Amino acid sequence: MSDPIKLIQPQWNAPSQVKAFSTTRIGGFSQGVYQGLNLGMHVNDDSEVVLQNRSLLPNYQNIQWLNQTHSAEALEIHSIQSQAVNADASFTSKNGIVCAVMTADCLPILLCNEEGKEIAAIHAGWKGLAQGIIEETIRKMSSPATSLLAWLGPAIGPECFEVGEDVLSQFNQHEAQAFRKRDIAGKYLLDIYSIASIKLRTLGVSHITSSDCCTYTQSNEFFSYRRDRITGRMVSGIWLEN
Repeated sequence: MSDPIKLIQPQWNAPSQVKAFSTTRIGGFSQGVYQGLNLGMHVNDDSEVVLQNRSLLPNYQNIQWLNQTHSAEALEIHSIQSQAVNADASFTSKNGIVCAVMTADCLPILLCNEEGKEIAAIHAGWKGLAQGIIEETIRKMSSPATSLLAWLGPAIGPECFEVGEDVLSQFNQHEAQAFRKRDIAGKYLLDIYSIASIKLRTLGVSHITSSDCCTYTQSNEFFSYRRDRITGRMVSGIWLEN
């Protein structure tokens, strides 16, 4: 038997029909380096165990899984596909469909509009952020950006995400506020929460709340690719309830 899973519920002013969650690693059936609630099929964990873990999630039968490649591809979901679809964000206005993204340091972003009629989930690592995954998702959605609420889920914290000048060079001067120069030449600390917030506000999204977690340092609660390399994945999901 698995221990009860621990979910994080977004603290935001979303309409009551908008349901959302983000998983931790707590609970689940996986063992060894994947200990807990690993939800990633692509990390060499036992696939049967991953399916068991996935069956513990809210509304798990209606999750549209993505094959994420750090792209800027945002896909509208009209019906559930049995196979994972290639995209790094999904959005829908259909009731019951769970838009979901997997992460293990990258930033999961959940969106809904004020009326509770459209939702989205975005996988935002630095590559996706640089390529415009937030901009592309909001551009494709029907809702104006000014009507959107955003929740930033568990990601690597601003004291732990070291990057080089190659990453800094991918962002404009305004977004460079999210980088802090280190004493080591050519090294910076990137605040992924901050850079996502800057991009969202630039687009017109003003209602932004954050989980303020750090997947890297909170090892008992979260998987972290940077910390462990071989590790599991969390999921952040959102759907519209009838």
